[in-house]
Amino acid sequence: MDIIELKATDLAAMLCSRVCHDLINPIGAIGNGLEVLADPNQTDMAEGARDLIASAARQSRAKLEFARLAYGASSTSGTDIDTRECERVARILFEIEKADLEWNVPLILLPKHKAKLFMNMLLIAAMSVPRGGQVTASIIGDAGNEKFEFTSKSDPEKRQKTLVPSGAAGLLSGMPEEGFVDARGIQPFYTGLLARMTDMEINIGIENDMFYLTATPKPAGAALEQPTA
Repeated sequence: MDIIELKATDLAAMLCSRVCHDLINPIGAIGNGLEVLADPNQTDMAEGARDLIASAARQSRAKLEFARLAYGASSTSGTDIDTRECERVARILFEIEKADLEWNVPLILLPKHKAKLFMNMLLIAAMSVPRGGQVTASIIGDAGNEKFEFTSKSDPEKRQKTLVPSGAAGLLSGMPEEGFVDARGIQPFYTGLLARMTDMEINIGIENDMFYLTATPKPAGAALEQPTA
């Protein structure tokens, strides 16, 4: 099977659909809360409505901050992104995730596409423990030859589960099992695209009940053999 090549317009449309999907529920909740506050017959529900609005606003901000950095051009000047900005956005995201985040990332500058790859890998790692657990994000290696490592583990005693997100392996490789990619799978597909653009090799799986997701620089010769997107 060949790697799927998307037109730029299709990729943009699917990423926009993904952002809209992520935002529609919290934005809708804000609207519902405001309607309750505006209704004089529902004053007894005002406190609950305010809590709903506050929670939905946090979710909206987290998802928008993540999308701006992981999908968008970002307002960051230059071609590099400071890992402190990655950490700031990651911690905002994990305020609304059920898992906890351990951040083992040095203060370095990453080329934009590598920073986007790292952030998109973080989201996939978070999806591997949908009921909660611990996600660890790490960068090791010399500048320009960094290796990205993510692990996650849930607590079975809390009825949590660790899994490889459905279809992620095929989508990361650019060869989804279904033979096509749609808006539902565009985020892991985009992650794989970023890996190929930056000559990084992705590995994903579960070993000893621990989820792992890594991106390792390809050897120089192998990188030259790979077409760039």
